[in-house]
Amino acid sequence: MQFYGKGHLMQKKYSKHGGQELANAVRIAYQEGQTDYSMEPLVRVDEAGMPVGRIANGDAVVFCCRRGEREVELTEAFTDQDFPYFDRPDLSQLFFVILTLYHEKFKQLPVAFAPTKIKNTLGEIVSQAGLRQLRCSESEKFAHITFFFNGGNNQPFPGEVDVRVPSPKGVPFDQIPELNLREVADEVIHGIQNGVNLIVANFANGDVIGHTSNIIAKIQCAAILDSHLGRVVEKAIDADYVIAITADHGNLEEMLKGDGSPHVSHTTNPVPFLLIDPRSENRSSVMDGSLADIAPTVLDVLNLRHPPEMTGTTLAPGHQFVNGRKMLLIILDGWGLGREDASNPIHLAPTPVWDRLSSQYSGSILTASGECVGLKPGKAGNSEAGHFNIGAGRVVLQDDVRLDQAMEDGSFYTNEIFLQTMEHVRKNNSNLHLIGLLTEKSSHGSMEYPLALLQIAKGQGLKDAYLHIIFDGRSTEPGSAPDLLEKMNALMAEMGIGEMVSGIGRGIALDRDGNYAKIKRTFDAFVSGIGRPYGLQV
Repeated sequence: MQFYGKGHLMQKKYSKHGGQELANAVRIAYQEGQTDYSMEPLVRVDEAGMPVGRIANGDAVVFCCRRGEREVELTEAFTDQDFPYFDRPDLSQLFFVILTLYHEKFKQLPVAFAPTKIKNTLGEIVSQAGLRQLRCSESEKFAHITFFFNGGNNQPFPGEVDVRVPSPKGVPFDQIPELNLREVADEVIHGIQNGVNLIVANFANGDVIGHTSNIIAKIQCAAILDSHLGRVVEKAIDADYVIAITADHGNLEEMLKGDGSPHVSHTTNPVPFLLIDPRSENRSSVMDGSLADIAPTVLDVLNLRHPPEMTGTTLAPGHQFVNGRKMLLIILDGWGLGREDASNPIHLAPTPVWDRLSSQYSGSILTASGECVGLKPGKAGNSEAGHFNIGAGRVVLQDDVRLDQAMEDGSFYTNEIFLQTMEHVRKNNSNLHLIGLLTEKSSHGSMEYPLALLQIAKGQGLKDAYLHIIFDGRSTEPGSAPDLLEKMNALMAEMGIGEMVSGIGRGIALDRDGNYAKIKRTFDAFVSGIGRPYGLQV
């Protein structure tokens, strides 16, 4: 038996680490039209055709993703005793570790890097003042205007109503660039009509469609956003609301990369900040700043105090908002400031509302990436960091920076939870499993984490560990999975530990829209070995 690699025969009967076999399987899937993001489950089998490396009761699992809203459903499937969505085998003795606490429901799990919750966020101060607030978005961004905006708190504050509009299901997003924005706009208008003191709305389209390679859909997306923005702003002005329009990071404004291929990821571009006060006859000066300056500005509008923890500064220092006003904050997700030329879908699209508002009212530029939002220098912004900073009114150190610092200073390798994980495996004579995202730069994870855990495992005397790979296709270039698998395989070979045993697309494994049929396919692949077999080739 032989394996077929890149145009040549591989003479190994069965490689130890499994990366080359998985890379070959992915290349075959590409030829059939599959993509990294939506890759159907791939399961490694042995010479007898039996799946290897399945997660079993008594084993230990480290879920090497860190962000939150995309990790919740799969974590539920492994850890929720009352999980209602599909039948599972007994995993009551499974030692399941999460890197960060991305939902309070998991606070009883072993958490490697427990968070410090942010106090005195915008939502908390508004609540303490007895004011009403509304948060509204599609399900694609619901966690961002609730959990992240509230500083890592899952429960709404008193007086806060959260409205979740389901995103479309079963159709590629680039085929429906409007998504369910009409319903979001309708809910916001309803909140305006009810006189809610603070309304925070996320328009998800710019980021969701910006992640696709469909240029026409991106241009259509900008035009659709503009239309619904006009509906909402008109109602808010009529109701005497002060309106702020901004974004959490860039994405939609970049259409092509330097080599002419589609641009499908976040950018380091700044974002706009537009302030509209119907009572002001003259354009007042609005300062440039960062996302952390938005919350203090909103508190000024509402005539509420700035807590000492809120180190951001107001963007409208010369504007007097007498006696407190009602406020509408619209976050155009992924609407960055790009070049005003044919490379920018926003520039190409008909956006009469945006053009009129930008010329009529005060605007400024906000930084939304890198150290200004608690990320590593030069790193593109993301929705998590963006909403954290907007809601907190201060720079919030992001988990990737915390984890990177731990790897640099060595504390990652002596982490108590990780050492307990290795001890569990030794004590129970069981297996270690690592679920990791195949990327070098995503806000959800990094290849570095499972590789570092393999080093810990080897140092603690473990003989091997099984890796379950989640292909990216968003933060990582689509089609890059085979090369990354081969790179990871080479690093495991140097360490002499680790075996890749399954792979599945991020759009299936990291669902965030309540589609538990996708989670079942992921769970079944990791636990029962159900998926497309790969391994030995005749």
